[in-house]
Amino acid sequence: MPDIVETFSTRGDLAHVALLLWALSASALAWFALRELTAASRRFDDFVRELARFNETFGDR
Repeated sequence: MPDIVETFSTRGDLAHVALLLWALSASALAWFALRELTAASRRFDDFVRELARFNETFGDR
């Protein structure tokens, strides 16, 4: 690992490594947020579906 850091630092590509790490972390965070948003939407859809079924069953009373 120190050899890799030394190679990048001598060639001046350390900024590219930092940019790559930033892009990877931003992409991972966006993927995680999208996954959680999808799960929340699915849970809300299940809730609305159960509420509609409840209203069909007990709505006439």
